[in-house]
Amino acid sequence: MKLRSLGIRKRELTIVAVIALMAVCFVVFQAADIYAATAKEIDVSVDVALENFYNNVKGGKEFLKAAKGVLVLPSVFKAGIGIGGEYGEGALRIGGKTVDYYSTAAASFGFQLGAQKKTIILVFMQQAALKNFRASAGWEAGVDGSVALVTVGAGGSIDTTNIQDPIVAFVLGQKGLMYNLTLEGSKFTKLKK
Repeated sequence: MKLRSLGIRKRELTIVAVIALMAVCFVVFQAADIYAATAKEIDVSVDVALENFYNNVKGGKEFLKAAKGVLVLPSVFKAGIGIGGEYGEGALRIGGKTVDYYSTAAASFGFQLGAQKKTIILVFMQQAALKNFRASAGWEAGVDGSVALVTVGAGGSIDTTNIQDPIVAFVLGQKGLMYNLTLEGSKFTKLKK
């Protein structure tokens, strides 16, 4: 069916798309400001997310102990109708203690409808990668550093012998680790809490 037969011109369709994009961005980012968590709320959520990770991934606790730093974003919300956005807040821990708070935000285009919640855990395996991340005013995955998404082998355990990347990530949904995802374009920004 042609757009003309529906009484819609390309220009009108473009205007509607731009308005929809602005609305999605407004809702996602304004909701983030309105419902921004306190430092204590973030720390409690991080503890729960890490416990969930340890329960779902064999060897996860030992793997994280070997890390130079771990950024945990317990609740990253993504919503979209053709154009989407995501936002979440979390804490960077070094030696098991919170040292900084961060947010993540990203926009996406393409076929999408609905909303989802996920947990992102970024693991810094090398001191230089952690230092570069912390020194950045707004670190973007795929631009400022590459992030390798880790999949879990048979039996739900981590194959640590094959992990040689300076930064690795785990993405967990409500049913455990998620596959076929990317963090490319996700921007991480330090928060003042």
